[in-house]
Amino acid sequence: MNYSLRSIHKNTIIGKNVKIDPFTTINDNVEIGDNTWIASNVTIMSGARIGNNCKIFPGAVISAIPQDLKFNNEESIAIIGNNSIIRECVTVNRGTKATGKTIVGENCLIMAYAHIAHDCIIHNNAIVVNSCALGGHVTIGESAILGGLSAVHQFVNIGAHSIISGGSLVRKDVPPFVKAAKEPLRFVGINSIGLERRGFSKHTINNIKEIYRTLFQSKLNNSDALNHIKNNFSDSSEKKEIINFYKQSGRGIMKGFSSLKK
Repeated sequence: MNYSLRSIHKNTIIGKNVKIDPFTTINDNVEIGDNTWIASNVTIMSGARIGNNCKIFPGAVISAIPQDLKFNNEESIAIIGNNSIIRECVTVNRGTKATGKTIVGENCLIMAYAHIAHDCIIHNNAIVVNSCALGGHVTIGESAILGGLSAVHQFVNIGAHSIISGGSLVRKDVPPFVKAAKEPLRFVGINSIGLERRGFSKHTINNIKEIYRTLFQSKLNNSDALNHIKNNFSDSSEKKEIINFYKQSGRGIMKGFSSLKK
């Protein structure tokens, strides 16, 4: 490949069939997997690890140093998993000494102008829609969808298969399999359509609904509700995932619609 009109560090590791368009800059300590396309005017900075079959659109900046005043030039990386798409002007910062890495998983779609801060983990098949801003240490679960123009507080955990409406302020953890909307952000139902599209059976979806009725619409506090679910619902991977999510929540769980004053 003729790399004229590009600035590519001599130590960059480039896989097979990689296409790098003109006016792109790639710094030292970068690895790019096979069959990846990098558009023009992309900046890939030290510590980037880009997988196979990725597409990175114009204006994206991958693995810039964190916007964290505690950062002291420690070595860290930013990982883009196989088959992921990074659209125009997305920024993905590399990690800090806290975890050492920022991760965008496989088959993810990060739409234009989104910002992924240091030490975030975006699990496989997740979608981050246009102009979302993620604070540091945010986790987005597998196949979750974050609506456009949403802002996520640092250390928030968004559960797998959840969907959050556009323009949301996400201050608390959002559990798996749910829809979240309104201000302040709250539970508005189960992500039934998304679950159906991903092959969840009607029986499984109904069980998830009953679990969340207990959590959000009963008069039980979270501890009592979780004990009731543990003792009265059939074992399933979904039940286990929900219980573990609640137990591991660091910022607390968003409220249910029935628990907020009108």
